[in-house]
Amino acid sequence: MATPTTSFMKEVLPPVLDSTSQPPTLFDGTTRLYISYKSPFAQRTWITRNCKKNCCYGKQGLQEKIKLVPIDLQNRPAWYKEKVYPPNKVPSLEHNNEVKGESLDLIKYIDAHFEGPALLPDDPAKRQFAEELFSYIDSLNKIMFTALSSKEDVGDEVGAALDKVEDALSKFDDGPFFLGQFSLVDIAYAPFMERYQILFSDVKNYDITKGRPKLALWFEELNKIDAYVQTRRDPQELLAHTKKRLGQIA
Repeated sequence: MATPTTSFMKEVLPPVLDSTSQPPTLFDGTTRLYISYKSPFAQRTWITRNCKKNCCYGKQGLQEKIKLVPIDLQNRPAWYKEKVYPPNKVPSLEHNNEVKGESLDLIKYIDAHFEGPALLPDDPAKRQFAEELFSYIDSLNKIMFTALSSKEDVGDEVGAALDKVEDALSKFDDGPFFLGQFSLVDIAYAPFMERYQILFSDVKNYDITKGRPKLALWFEELNKIDAYVQTRRDPQELLAHTKKRLGQIA
């Protein structure tokens, strides 16, 4: 399992499609990843697609093999629900004349079905721990978003959840990531942890890395991986968008 290259070609991102946009030519053999630039769930699949670029495809890698189709979630095109993905959510992947959804399933699917460096190790212990961490993330998100929506100070539940993340980052000593080396687990957590670092600092005046050196190092190393950095949005844009969703902007 190789760490993604840092010599990543800057991608020109396609424009966002809204209710006035025409659909692409569906099921024409093109593999399309439908995302929102602001969605953490979609960001997982976008990072995975970028990370799988390191093999066989030349400079553009999966940027050419998997086309991004960004959707405006506030003004969605009707054809997306009607013709592409009836649940009307992102991400979804159009591949081999089928459309699949659910971000955790999709990152595993992209890793398994496209050439490039493997994003899960062969080590059975690491694979088992990966599944435990995949299972935990929904609980973490519930705790963190509940705390952000509350008018109360950050409570013990948040500290305990973040301490669990810190402990997870201490399990393997062959690298700074959850499974030692960068993997799908880091991809699954990165979009959410990125937002928590920004939001808790702004909304709660709380540094999620304070007293958690492994988590601080994880952020530092994560931000050296271009396949992830390419998917990051402006922190102020993320802050405004997420606070609005949390109902904290009048």
